[in-house]
Amino acid sequence: MASGAEQENGAVVDLLVVGGGVNGAGIARDAVGRGLSVLLCEKGDLAEGTSSRSGKLVHGGLRYLEYYEFRLVREALIEREVLLAAAPHIIWPMRFVLPHDRGLRPAWLLRLGLFLYDHLGGRKRLPPSRGLNLRRDPEGRPLQDRFSRGFEYSDCWVDDARLVVLNALGAAERGARILTRTECVSLRRQGGLWHAVLRGADGAERRVTARAVANAAGPWVDRVLTGTAGLTSSKKIRLVRGSHIVVPKFYDGPQAYLVQNTDKRVIFINPYEGGHLLIGTTDIPQSGDPDRVAVDPQEIAYLCGVVNRAFQRQIGPADVVHAFAGVRPLFDDDAANPSAVTRDYVFDVDAEGGEAPILSVFGGKITTFRKLAEHALDRLRPFFPAMGPAWTATAALPGGDMPDFDRWLAGFRQRHPWLPEDLALHYGRLYGTRADALLDGAGAVADLGRHFGGTLYEREAVWLRAQEWAEGAEDILWRRTKHGLHLSPDETAAFTEWLEAAPAARAVGQ
Repeated sequence: MASGAEQENGAVVDLLVVGGGVNGAGIARDAVGRGLSVLLCEKGDLAEGTSSRSGKLVHGGLRYLEYYEFRLVREALIEREVLLAAAPHIIWPMRFVLPHDRGLRPAWLLRLGLFLYDHLGGRKRLPPSRGLNLRRDPEGRPLQDRFSRGFEYSDCWVDDARLVVLNALGAAERGARILTRTECVSLRRQGGLWHAVLRGADGAERRVTARAVANAAGPWVDRVLTGTAGLTSSKKIRLVRGSHIVVPKFYDGPQAYLVQNTDKRVIFINPYEGGHLLIGTTDIPQSGDPDRVAVDPQEIAYLCGVVNRAFQRQIGPADVVHAFAGVRPLFDDDAANPSAVTRDYVFDVDAEGGEAPILSVFGGKITTFRKLAEHALDRLRPFFPAMGPAWTATAALPGGDMPDFDRWLAGFRQRHPWLPEDLALHYGRLYGTRADALLDGAGAVADLGRHFGGTLYEREAVWLRAQEWAEGAEDILWRRTKHGLHLSPDETAAFTEWLEAAPAARAVGQ
């Protein structure tokens, strides 16, 4: 296996990872921790595609039980516990209220599903499900009077884009090279190796030689496999658009809701970014270029209609303060209904003469990314017999090396008593134990530099450019953070102008 030094000297790299979403970043981190030299290239920003446009949940997938996806649900529930321990600053428990809607799924079926959900994955950290009297319990107050009973169960919230960045950071800390704004434009086998051409945003090209390729390009996996690499596969991807809307929060309490609709779909209504609700998702077949995905007005009307069918407070398109759409690259299992398409993952491994494998990832969901990466490396083990064992199940992600977030946050506030509470929580949630390094040398709010609005200060923007591969305003305002939701248009314009004038920074691992 090539060492990190050999990689820098232009020698053969063990693994070229194409795609900087959660699967690609997870594979890169796992591989470098097993002793492989790794280079990851991403044509845009980390998590710019699907991985920043999810429902932002680490969950087992309660509704997948209806499609008998027991293995997937079990794996996801086990991973929910693993990830909660690995990154408690960006992943935390959330309680979900599921009203029983007469005429749709019967109560006994919901009870059975929740019983399985409580027991399939060996739940340890999260409280079990329970029944609710929606006419007596406070969780029923926002709902329409026709709901008399319901259930409450546990899952977890996740900052999806930060999950990707933390995996990339974990890979870089162990010696991987992370190249954003760098597209793989050519892949050719020659002499038992892969010869790749990578093109940067400025048009400059570099040539990379690799012993193996992991094609984790998400919605573009077919394009990389058949176009860039010139190969064929019997496996196909099915693109499904999922759209979400953000509206002002219209009920009290920290609970989320999962409501049923007459088309048998379910919609999540989740507290989001202090004072908002994140509502989604739709399931619409996506055709055309996945780079040009957008929310359709009909999807907004659909999501508002589902909410209005369940809650007393009625909403409409005028209430929507933000919306986003993502393309889920699902493995095509020929299901007629997009909602029934499996969320499981499969691999396609093509190896010519037992050398130069390319492993392509079809499908997957954010909750199972770590297990997907582990399985991917296991599939590549025959080509790297000296590879180390699996290791990520017990390893914290960067910033997550804390036994308990609330206890750590209390200590963080004691170390920085000058920080306002909202700012301390913001830094703690996003950066965890790395937040002390971000604040190194600061002893007053004035030391954080220019204030752009909300909780965004110059020091954080500089840190993100230097440490987390952020370049443009969208990288900072919507992926590394969610400041964009809290800034006015004028504040956003001022920040963008400042950023464009600021000197560029070299990120870790570049």
